[in-house]
Parts: sequence; structure tokens; C-alpha cells
Amino acid sequence: MLTRHSPSRTLVSLFAVAAAISVASPHAVANDFGPPPGAKLSIAKLAPIQSFVDSEIAAGRIPGAIVLIQRHGQPIYLQCFGKRNLETGTPMAVDAIFPIHSVTKTITSVAAMMLVDRGKIALDDPVSKYPVTIEDLLLHTSGITYGFYGEGLVKAAYAGIYLGDFDNAEFAERIAKLPLAEQPRTLWDYGHSTDVLGRVIEVASGQSLYQFEKQNLLDPLGMTTTKFFLTDPAERARYAEPLAKDRHIERNSLDVTRWESGGGGMVSTIADFARFGQMLLNGGKLDGKTYLSPITFATMTTDHIGGGSGVARDYFYFPGDGFGFGYGFGIRTDPGNAVPPPPGSLGEIKWDGATGVYLVVDRTEDMFFVVMEDSPSGRMHVITTIKKIIYDAFEK
Repeated sequence: MLTRHSPSRTLVSLFAVAAAISVASPHAVANDFGPPPGAKLSIAKLAPIQSFVDSEIAAGRIPGAIVLIQRHGQPIYLQCFGKRNLETGTPMAVDAIFPIHSVTKTITSVAAMMLVDRGKIALDDPVSKYPVTIEDLLLHTSGITYGFYGEGLVKAAYAGIYLGDFDNAEFAERIAKLPLAEQPRTLWDYGHSTDVLGRVIEVASGQSLYQFEKQNLLDPLGMTTTKFFLTDPAERARYAEPLAKDRHIERNSLDVTRWESGGGGMVSTIADFARFGQMLLNGGKLDGKTYLSPITFATMTTDHIGGGSGVARDYFYFPGDGFGFGYGFGIRTDPGNAVPPPPGSLGEIKWDGATGVYLVVDRTEDMFFVVMEDSPSGRMHVITTIKKIIYDAFEK
């Protein structure tokens, strides 16, 4: 159960976090990390994206993809590659609909922070009987795991968690009956935290997760194809199909069930994510409408698991080298340990999903880019290579 509180308590929580951010020690940063100030992005130097993606398709590693790069509010690169459906030979097109899997978490996290802004929930609100807070759900420090990687008794306890047809309320109850993998706020452990957060949104708003997101975020942004299920035959026909060998993901986006998974259940298009990416690039605003207040956006896009937080990072630390974690996003905090450092800019926010949908928002360069593919087995090589090509295109 969520505790009742006043809107002023939410503001106090946010200001406390903001104050902690302002006094945090800066990371040591390599002088040559990231594009130099004022660097221009050469469109000509983006040409290797075409040859690279074409080679991946020719090698049979991915069926197709879409890449969008937007800078200074305008698309500077938009290209479709390969096939939307290999069996029918249908070419990839900008209206293709992709399963976005864990990138759903970014939408759920934004929706939750909208409720924080409205005083409906607070970051330190407790969740259920465990000493887990809403902030823990946003940060993946709740002790709630996925149960399908690693070994041990907790993994065994998660067996059968997806059986049957269930909604968010029932799924949250299933999670509540399982042991925590570790004490809250001790380890970044990727798991069903955002699914439980989806249920929190339902309880706090009095609506289903999709109803709240559709009314308050998706429809106002113009993200009309972003949803949990495709029931319209015309939309189902636009679904980007994976390679046959990749049809093993736990959840099939074409199956209509009762579960609106806030952690990985949505589908979307490149056009919809152009709107979402630009809203994030603008600091929570788009077309004169504010979705996140400045202080909420700043708090959301700041690392909360770095030095002094007491949070360790598990073996499967998906944000990667040089990244901390905010509320639903990986946050670039430093160059990292690799030499040369992975490409990017300090402060960039990102996340990706199991099929290779990848969102990077770089406010330093006033740029975001989106990669959309349905390629679980080939995704990491694709998204990391495309990111390198993009940042190599900045002229020094």
C-alpha cells in the first residue's frame, strides 16, 4: 500500500535530492572526451551507417532497421534498411512498428515522475511490506530481480512467474510473495522493478497503466502508435518481424494479454520516438507543454548510484562502462575505463531493449538518435557501431 502524504512532502523530497546533486563531487574527466565545444556534425561522415547496416543484413545477422538522428530540433539523418518481414519480402518503412521491450521502462519512469510532480506519489513512499521505496523501483535497487540470469534460490523462486493470463495487480502480488535478491539500496539489480512501478502508477492514478500514459503522456505527445498491444489488423501488418532464430523472447508483442508490462511490454514507431526523444532533449517540454518540471527532469537524469550512494553494481551491469543510473535511464558520468573511452558526451542519457531499440539523448550536443530493430541476437554490435559512427562524424 502507498502511504498518504501532502504535495509539499514531494517537493521537499525533490529539493533534497537536488541539493545532494549540487554538492556531489565531480568525476575526473579526460580533456579529450566527447566532441569539442562547437563541433559540427558532418552529414557526409554518417555514410558508413549505410554500408555497415547493409553488411549486417547481407550476413543474415539482422533483417532490417531504422536509424534517426535529430539535432537542433531537425532530423539530419533518417534511413530505413532491409526488410520489415523477410518471409513476405516487405521492405522496411518508417511506419514499421517495433517491440521496444525495456525501452518501455523509460516511458513508465517518465509517467511515474509526472505523478511525483503532481504530488500524487513521493520518491520515499514505501511499497508493500518490504522496505522498498518508489525511488528504489526507479533505480533498480529494490532487490526485485528478473530471475532468468544468474543462479541460486531466488532464481528458482521466480520459476513460473509468467504462467497464465494476469494483470498488473496480480503480477505485483506474485512479486510480493517472492524473496528479495538482496536488501534494498545495496545493489543495482536489473529486474521487474519497473513492472511494479507500473502498478504503483495504477494505484496512484486510479487508471490502468496504459490509460494514464495515453491520456497524460502518449496522446499529448502525438505518440499514437505506442501501446501495449496491437489489435488493429492494419497495425499488426506493420509489425517488424525478427529473424526466425530470434523468435524466443519471453513476451510476444502480438499476443494480446491482460498484462501491461511497464518494464518491457510496449511497441512503438520511429515517428513516436522522435517526439519522445525531442521532449527529453528539451528537458521535459515539447510544443509549449511541460511534461516534467525542470527540477524533476534534473533529478531524473542524474546518477544516483555513484560513489557515496552505498549501491554496488552487479555482474550484469547493463548501463555499461562510464555510466551511472538515474530514474529509468543510464547516465554518462565519466569516460569510463576503456582506452579509448566509449563514444558519447558527459550527461547523455540512454537505454535500450532486448531487440535492439536504442535511444540516446545528448543535451550537450542538442542531439538525440534512435535505432529501431527487432534483432535480439545481433543488437549490441549494431547499436554500439552506429553510436561510434555518429560520434566519429563530429569534426574536431
